[in-house]
Amino acid sequence: MARVVRLYFRFLGVHLRALLEYQSDFWIMAVATVLIQVVNLVFLSAVFARIPTLRGWSFWAVVAMFALMAIAEGVGSFFFEGTWRLAEAINQGSLDYALVRPYPVVLQVTSSEIGVNGLTNIVTGGTMLAAALAHLDVGWSAGLVLLALVLFASAVVIKVAVNLASNSISFWLAGPSPLFAMAVHQVGELARYPLTIFPTALKATLGLVVPFAFITTFPLGFLLGTGTSPWLGLLTPLVAAYCVAVALVTFSRGLRRYESAGN
Repeated sequence: MARVVRLYFRFLGVHLRALLEYQSDFWIMAVATVLIQVVNLVFLSAVFARIPTLRGWSFWAVVAMFALMAIAEGVGSFFFEGTWRLAEAINQGSLDYALVRPYPVVLQVTSSEIGVNGLTNIVTGGTMLAAALAHLDVGWSAGLVLLALVLFASAVVIKVAVNLASNSISFWLAGPSPLFAMAVHQVGELARYPLTIFPTALKATLGLVVPFAFITTFPLGFLLGTGTSPWLGLLTPLVAAYCVAVALVTFSRGLRRYESAGN
């Protein structure tokens, strides 16, 4: 296992060094990512200037939601960006190379690319989360801090697993672009806002079908005691384990039906 992890980070290091050869591109992406988060904060400020709360959620609570999603997307982009290249690899047959190497295929896929903007998302998201939690009334204790770390880490795992599962559908669609995964990602953008503002169908989608609500609403709802069922936040680690299992099974079954583009 240690060797697998070491090689994984070595692969990422190769891609990172290649990207850093073009430092202007790196800084452009970094600045663009920061500006996106600034625009998000300006938008939220404008909304909450008119209303005190959003269905029971304060300004800083929603900022924390945006922050968690930014961190989750940042980790997915920086460490697992290759997931989004799976459709292209299937379509062009370049997945053949991964099949003959003595290393897990799924890890070769996820480490085949690195998203530099992910690092900026992690930093800006972490800053926003720290600021939000500092303004929120949470009775912190050592146990609660540890639990919060587990919930937040589980939220990140959910996002990464959903990305892998949705991109693995490309084995069946066989198109050059991950259109299905992109559609799922767009649905996930709704999870930046409290689940309580959506109609029942969307609540079911974000809470059960594609559990993006366990990235933001439910873990934060537990910590803040907000929402109709705050206890659901405690299920976040279980949901994360379920999402990982579904993602790996979907990828494995898709890989079994993979045929090289030359066949």
